[in-house]
Amino acid sequence: MTIAHHAPATPRPDDDLLRRARGGDRDAFSTIMTRGNQRLFRVARSVVGNDSEAEDVLQESYLRAFKAIGGFRGDADIMTWLTRIVVNEARGRLRKRRPTVGLDQIERAQEAGAAIIAFPAPRGFASPEAAAESAHLRRMIETAIDDLSEPFRLVFMLRDVDGRSIEETAAALSIPAATVKTRLHRARRQMRAAIDDRLRATIAEAFSFLGPACARITATVLARLDEDGVGVGR
Repeated sequence: MTIAHHAPATPRPDDDLLRRARGGDRDAFSTIMTRGNQRLFRVARSVVGNDSEAEDVLQESYLRAFKAIGGFRGDADIMTWLTRIVVNEARGRLRKRRPTVGLDQIERAQEAGAAIIAFPAPRGFASPEAAAESAHLRRMIETAIDDLSEPFRLVFMLRDVDGRSIEETAAALSIPAATVKTRLHRARRQMRAAIDDRLRATIAEAFSFLGPACARITATVLARLDEDGVGVGR
């Protein structure tokens, strides 16, 4: 009789961190928060809509998670587990603030839009002018993201901003992968339409020559005409 030998399961990178956290290790808690702060803040911000409340959501979510971490079985990645907690906490606050709208209504309202937009990866900037341009573009994108309805905003944030896979996003939000794809497609269309509108308004202001510049050249030309003896009544 042949006896099959199975190799032991390879420990996941976070297994030791999770073990320490379950034992109440404050350094483990700190490491988990440091790793998750930005992505989880973005998730909370996607739901509640402002920075201050998003921080409160994140803080409360961490407290809930660390108090309950002994019951976390590790079936999912710890960040996926934390994302679910953050989403639930944020949505709970939102329900207290205002009545909810049915998701079907939201999706129907968002079906119209333009072509999909692809966002480039961040790059370094060599000059203050380029940095200012980047900041302007970032504010434009952030405003467009804020204008998305929450289900689409969450998927867009996880997929296109944080770069999570379709499977990770689906697991974090407890929705099918097909739903992630549909919502991301619609979110991108809405983003494209919103950014196109803002770009058109910005383009209309390109190469502006008003205010001080206008006054300066007018005064300079008039002064030159006076020097050359050219003018009305001369």
